[in-house]
Amino acid sequence: MKRVVTSAILIPVITWVVLFAPHPAFAAVVCIFAGLCWMEFAGIAAHYGARFTALAGWIPGLAFLLIQRDEYLLLMAIVLTALAFSLRTESVRDAIPSAALFILGILYTFGAWRSALALHGISQYWLLFALTINWIGDTAAFYIGRSFGKHKFAPAVSPAKSWEGAIASSVAAALYGVFYLRWLLPEVPLPAAALIAIAGNAAGQIGDLAESALKRGAGVKDSGTTLPGHGGWLDRLDSSLFSMPVVHILIRLCGLPT
Repeated sequence: MKRVVTSAILIPVITWVVLFAPHPAFAAVVCIFAGLCWMEFAGIAAHYGARFTALAGWIPGLAFLLIQRDEYLLLMAIVLTALAFSLRTESVRDAIPSAALFILGILYTFGAWRSALALHGISQYWLLFALTINWIGDTAAFYIGRSFGKHKFAPAVSPAKSWEGAIASSVAAALYGVFYLRWLLPEVPLPAAALIAIAGNAAGQIGDLAESALKRGAGVKDSGTTLPGHGGWLDRLDSSLFSMPVVHILIRLCGLPT
């Protein structure tokens, strides 16, 4: 019940922000979501022995999120910052792993939300699409997997997931995606709509498994405790962190208007 109530509140709020919020308010919400995901990632990284604080990633993370040019210089600044902070570790053996986790976390969280800004800049409907294909897919996977799931999808990472649920998620996302894009973005050709819907949903499923693997390796159940029934923000948004960049990439590869 807690999970349903939380979703019933979050989904309308996020939908309104994506479609109707003034751009400064939208950008502020994106920064907050990115920061929350980063903080929870930093908490997970600490279980792997990382010696940086969550606060250390805010400035390079927000810079990478908001500055839409000179990406090479931004990436180099993040790498140099990570290496500099890694020198604070008590053991030299921990320096490189800490730096690697820092860089991974910045790109994984702030980098994914950079794609949200880019998608919103093309059309707010593209960003809503990248989010909702996961919401639809997760719902189909939950009910089909619970009723008919017999073959484990990734038992070492997420024992509850099944191939039946994964396939149901992809089918539901494909049908929804084609209908959504033909209605709200009719300039998208039907083959491209199907491809982007399926690939975006598949990316979201991989993103869910990737975050589960991070938690399982760290020995934690949830990334946080702020969302009743879901755990943390990273738990709720893990699929979107993968689907948003993939949808953005495919829009470009398919030659669609940007």
